[in-house]
Amino acid sequence: MMPIHRLFYGRALTVILLILAMFGASAVSAAAGPPPTAAEPRAGTAGCGRTPTLTNGTHTIQSSGKNRSFILSIPENYDNTRPYRLVFGFHWLGGTAGQVAGGGSDGDVYAHYGLRRLADNSAIFVAPQGLNNGWGNSGGEDVTFVDDMLRRIDNDLCVDTTQRFALGFSYGGAMSYALACARPDVFRAVAAIAAPGGISGCSGGTQPFAYMGIHGINDNIGAGRGLRDRFVSNNGCTPQNPPEPAAGSRTHITTTYSGCRAGYPVVWAAFDGGHQQGPVDGCAGCESGARSWVKGEVWSFFTGTQPPNPNPTTFRLRSQSSDRCLDVSGGGSSNGAQMNIWDCHTGTNQQFTQTGQTLRVLDRCLDVPSNAASGTRARIWDCTGGANQQWNLNTDGTISNVQTGLCLDVNGAATANGTAVIVWTCHTGTNQRWTRF
Repeated sequence: MMPIHRLFYGRALTVILLILAMFGASAVSAAAGPPPTAAEPRAGTAGCGRTPTLTNGTHTIQSSGKNRSFILSIPENYDNTRPYRLVFGFHWLGGTAGQVAGGGSDGDVYAHYGLRRLADNSAIFVAPQGLNNGWGNSGGEDVTFVDDMLRRIDNDLCVDTTQRFALGFSYGGAMSYALACARPDVFRAVAAIAAPGGISGCSGGTQPFAYMGIHGINDNIGAGRGLRDRFVSNNGCTPQNPPEPAAGSRTHITTTYSGCRAGYPVVWAAFDGGHQQGPVDGCAGCESGARSWVKGEVWSFFTGTQPPNPNPTTFRLRSQSSDRCLDVSGGGSSNGAQMNIWDCHTGTNQQFTQTGQTLRVLDRCLDVPSNAASGTRARIWDCTGGANQQWNLNTDGTISNVQTGLCLDVNGAATANGTAVIVWTCHTGTNQRWTRF
């Protein structure tokens, strides 16, 4: 599966202005803040209060005389009295609904373009399957397919009708744009990532609509600007040529347009890269749904909440192969306590801080013996400043030891709680890639 993009996390004032511009009006005031509860006045669908028949997984419906399918992801703690956000994720040309729903090679951390994990059970997700693995939308049939999915979902599940969203990469971005044009009274906002023009069509396209465009400067960016500018005009925003990063800068710039009609923001995120859905700041051409800034920015745009800090002062390290965290075995804090993986929690034996190139936990440093060979167990030890306690947090997600050059590795690529964490020759497999959060 292809990954995502990169962002500039602005100053506090920028964040405040983004939230106010985005959500300061009637249609979106309900989007900001915590997930809805039964006591909050939300516009719920007919499925509210009903025992659902829809379940997680693939569903098939008839639409325009054809069998069409979609994958549904329902919150684990689903409450049929609580209206949920509903998010459609459209795949790229040649992609599949399964790649969107499962996160592809990045796994669960990038499921539904990374939004499912960020939603933390506050949203229902839909990954539709396009005809011929695309979104040609001939005669509007793909928009009709969306209508039919909505009808099925709304009648069975409790959805907040003011909080429906869509996003997609490439052809999926074009399909999201088509919905912004054709269903502005049904969807609240869309995010189009590297959309190659309006190739899924634009029936209507005259009403204001909350729109986010994300595009690489080396990827026919004029097409993305053209889609954006339709809603700059429709939303009454002040026209401008927003800044875009220079080639070789390995960064991105996000601009929130000023003057837009209240509740109808336009946000433009340009990045130094090509046709990508998962660019990583500081890394030329890198693709990683797990590490890209895009998912956080999109979720912020949809919900009015600030995206997660990509480099928190205190953090955990999640293995991308097992979805479990780097952990001091048993919470022991004595010299030589060994490292393993365990279900992620907020205990101090999973809380790391970075000081220089050391990774500190429980007042000790992550360590391997100075003569460690492949297969040596990682441990904690009194901090000495030695190179065997210094680590490189690499842009590909690996963590390599300065003394040995070996990478932090989940032994045998196993995924069970208690699996040993060792050092091994670096190969960038998922059992050597870690997500800092």
